Amino acid sequence: MTSGDLAGIVALTLGVAARAVGIGLPLAIATAWLLARRPFRGKSLLQAAIHLPMVLPPVVTGWLLLLLFGIEGPMGRLLWQAFGIRLPFTSAGAALACGVMVFPLMVRAIRLALEAVDPGLEDAARTLGAGPLDRFLTITLPLATPGILLAAVLGYTASLGEFGAVITFAANIPGQTQTLPLAIYQALQVPGGEALAAKLSLVSLGLAACGLLLSERLGARLAR
Repeated sequence: MTSGDLAGIVALTLGVAARAVGIGLPLAIATAWLLARRPFRGKSLLQAAIHLPMVLPPVVTGWLLLLLFGIEGPMGRLLWQAFGIRLPFTSAGAALACGVMVFPLMVRAIRLALEAVDPGLEDAARTLGAGPLDRFLTITLPLATPGILLAAVLGYTASLGEFGAVITFAANIPGQTQTLPLAIYQALQVPGGEALAAKLSLVSLGLAACGLLLSERLGARLAR
């Protein structure tokens, strides 16, 4: 493997993780706010569904995504017929698989941050005439920002190491869906590929360590 190939794999991995978090974070904020601020019927069922990817084998999650978003699946058929979008075996599909796997982590971190916001501040703003959206944008969201940033970093770092759901839903296609974990797996399947696997693992370790250090700093700031 040349340095250009390695750079391509790293760039693809970083890009897939960025898309996973970029698309999933707004939805995670809305979901966390709903769980933290609104009582409703079926709340426990929604929480269970959100956290399901954390307890299911990642391969099962990837298979379920394939059933839903495959060309013959209900969502996949709709996307293909209406917009010409195909998710399985593409980098977009890899981002979707990563996003689904890290979504519970982001929701949990953001919910904790929202629950730490003093409701009295929102009540005071309401008595002064601030509407729900105004209170959220000017009080709740700024105070929860450290937790949201922490959720984004955790989601991004976890996406860098996602394997089972990605290889099941997006396959292991060099240059298209082959992220670092998949490249390491492929290297280990080739006789004499241990050196390449070790090189890729060191790169993966470095990226993960940077993400964890950043999340620790954000976590300490959130605690303060």
